[in-house]
Amino acid sequence: MADQSVQELEFHRDTMGKDADSPLHLIREKEIEISARLLAAKREADEIVAEARRRAASMLEEAEENATALAAERDRAIVAETEKAVAEIEASSVSEVSELECTIASRRGRAVSFIVDSVLKV
Repeated sequence: MADQSVQELEFHRDTMGKDADSPLHLIREKEIEISARLLAAKREADEIVAEARRRAASMLEEAEENATALAAERDRAIVAETEKAVAEIEASSVSEVSELECTIASRRGRAVSFIVDSVLKV
């Protein structure tokens, strides 16, 4: 398209002195003007698209960074919840073991008596 614009400018220079007031010349000048505007609009559109792509890439990178940070934060929360659950289970297990030891100690005498009585009956 740039070659076409150069050719049009050369045509314009050549005909400037000859047929400056002819309808064909005026039409050709308008065509050149419109072509220049079209080229400028295309360049502007290309710049807008390029900027949009840069912004989209930046937004994607930022979203990935945020997702990574949120995932790490969630991982820490899950680890903390798991550690808390493990500590609660350990505490309740210690309590249950202690209760069972007390129950065993209190029933040991009766168990020994039961076993001795059972052996003597035989």
